[in-house]
Amino acid sequence: MTEFAVSPADVVRRQYLASATGDLEALRATLAPDVEWTEMAGFPLGGTYRTPEGVTSNVMEELAKEWDNWVAHDDTYVPDGENVVVLARYTAVNKATGKPIDVRVAHHFVVRGGLIVRFEQFVDTAKVRDAMTHDA
Repeated sequence: MTEFAVSPADVVRRQYLASATGDLEALRATLAPDVEWTEMAGFPLGGTYRTPEGVTSNVMEELAKEWDNWVAHDDTYVPDGENVVVLARYTAVNKATGKPIDVRVAHHFVVRGGLIVRFEQFVDTAKVRDAMTHDA
């Protein structure tokens, strides 16, 4: 029986499913050992993280500390070879302020050999920061 190659979009979809269910082990399994994961400058976790463990501990675990019900809703996939752009939105409630967010986001993934090797986030960071700020 021939094993079918998994498409880059399928790898990315597995990453979103793992994230949505909080399964960090499954999420790490979608990431290459030398992954470069970049959260946008101005985002609370802005910077580039490397290694699957580095990504989950510095991004997903940190988001869980500051936000309730953080979910990336992946609604449109634009695959182009090893590149997959996903148009999505984040929803969550900030634990410190009680303010919700519902913000559009674009993610660019590069998938090689069935693993995510690069990720870059594009998001309206002002809306995220507004939800983290207490009203005067």
